[in-house]
Amino acid sequence: MTDTASGGSRKAPGDRGRTTIADGVVEKIAGLAAREVVGVHALGSGLSRTFGAVRDRVPGGDKAAVTRGVKAEVGEVQTALDLDIVVDYGVSIREVARAVRENVVSAVERMTGLEVVEVNIAVGDVKLPDEPDEEPESRLQ
Repeated sequence: MTDTASGGSRKAPGDRGRTTIADGVVEKIAGLAAREVVGVHALGSGLSRTFGAVRDRVPGGDKAAVTRGVKAEVGEVQTALDLDIVVDYGVSIREVARAVRENVVSAVERMTGLEVVEVNIAVGDVKLPDEPDEEPESRLQ
C-alpha cells in the first residue's frame, strides 16, 4: 500500500513495531527440544544437576530445570546456543548430538523466527545403566 500524500510506503500493521525475544525464552525452547531426543539422559553439568536436584525439592524452586544446561545468546535476528548434555550409555554420541542440533534448530527457528547460527554441544557425562539418577528427568513424549 502506498501513501499517496507523502509519496512513501506504509508498513503492513503486523510489521509496525519491534519484537524482542529474551534469552530465557530461547533457552526454554532449546531445553525442551533437546530433552525430546532419545539418548539424552539429562541436561547440565554434574554440579548444576546436583544443585538443581536440591533446588527442585524446594517449593517453587524448579523453574530453572527446563533451562539447566542451556545458554543462549540472542540478537535481533540470530541466536547461538550452548548445551551441556548427559547421554545414555550405549548410544552414538555423534548421532545424539546431530539429532539434538536438528531438533533444537527446528524448534527455535519455528517458534521464534530467529536464525540459529550454531548449536554447540558439550557431552559432560554418560549415564551408566546401573548408576542411580542424581535427579529424575522426565522424558517428553
